[in-house]
Amino acid sequence: MTTPAETRHLRITGRVQGVWYRGWTQATARALGLRGWVQNDPDGSVRALLHGPPEAVAQMITAMQDGPPGARVDGVADAPATDPQIPERFEVRR
Repeated sequence: MTTPAETRHLRITGRVQGVWYRGWTQATARALGLRGWVQNDPDGSVRALLHGPPEAVAQMITAMQDGPPGARVDGVADAPATDPQIPERFEVRR
């Protein structure tokens, strides 16, 4: 029996741009076997879509609360993704 996948949409606030947050997110998500994307938003936040086994998604969300060295995460807003287009792998969007 295959474990169902979970898809979550996140918005990360704090000092998360210019500190390698997107690259770190991509590397960490790929290591966990997740698909999705991460991108900077004009307001200084970062958005991400995570798709994969629920345990891996939860582990990634926990890791994103700290982020890479140099980041300061003030908040991670987490919501179910509705009708997402999920890439074949985890990508950084520009």
